[in-house]
Amino acid sequence: MIDTSKIFEISSAQEFESLALDVFRFQIEKNAVYSLFCEHLGRTKNNTTTIKEIPFLPITFFKSKKIVTSKNKEQVIFSSSGTSGQTTSKHYVTNLALYEQSYLKSFETFYGDISSYCLMALLPSYLERGGSSLIYMVNDLIHKTNHGDSGFYLDEMDVLIQKLIKLDSQGMKVLLIGVSFALLDLAEKYQLNLKNTILMETGGMKGRRKELIREELHAILKKGFGTQSIHSEYGMTELLSQAYSQGNGIFKNPPWMKVLIRDTEDPLSLQEYGKTGGINVIDLANINSCSFIATQDLGKSYKDGSFEILGRFDNSDIRGCNLMVL
Repeated sequence: MIDTSKIFEISSAQEFESLALDVFRFQIEKNAVYSLFCEHLGRTKNNTTTIKEIPFLPITFFKSKKIVTSKNKEQVIFSSSGTSGQTTSKHYVTNLALYEQSYLKSFETFYGDISSYCLMALLPSYLERGGSSLIYMVNDLIHKTNHGDSGFYLDEMDVLIQKLIKLDSQGMKVLLIGVSFALLDLAEKYQLNLKNTILMETGGMKGRRKELIREELHAILKKGFGTQSIHSEYGMTELLSQAYSQGNGIFKNPPWMKVLIRDTEDPLSLQEYGKTGGINVIDLANINSCSFIATQDLGKSYKDGSFEILGRFDNSDIRGCNLMVL
């Protein structure tokens, strides 16, 4: 059994690799789906000695399988968004306290004490459905601010703007987190000049607007809100940790999370720093599910541990990832 307290005490690359290998050995033994996946690849506890040799489970498995390591009953089931008729991913979370600890410590790592902020959320596409891990996180952070104006704003755009201008002019630290299409709607309707507000986009047009490249999206948002930079959050239903970008689309991970880049033609091989490929995520907080996920995102990683997102694979089945049918 893994001591989960060690996950959030990692302070070096050596500690991360050691614990990642411990988690791999635990999950290959206790997670039936992941165990069978590794078996098909010829990977065992004995012949896997570095994190570069650890197999990454294709994220699509969360759409058809129950990916669990713990035998405990799930406390919540998070589900991904999807258009009508699409199969959505389901994440069976058996320890919500781990998720809460992960997102709070991650936020504090990059932004400091949550109680020093007013947090305003503009997440209509997420609020309109159930099972969103993002809504769970933001709702908890809103309560932890203990600020009267913190909250979700769905159809109250004028109220949101008035409060935003007032708080910003008073020097209050404000975090406005929103889905891209909703922030664009605001940026096109109002012209602001915010000095003390962090504007954070969570990505995605959710079919509401035309997809834009990051540079174009951020240019429009900076002009509309008058901010110097646009922050971003990178997370997903299948993970329990988030990475953050504080500008220029360069993301940084908390100490218990790491991004590796796989070759798009050979998903079992990793790319060098600075080369484009598929994003693999190690999320040690995901110990009761699977900590080694091959996503459908494209990106690059850098020597300092940072990374950027360049887009998504066009086809739903990533070449070479579906090596087996379980």
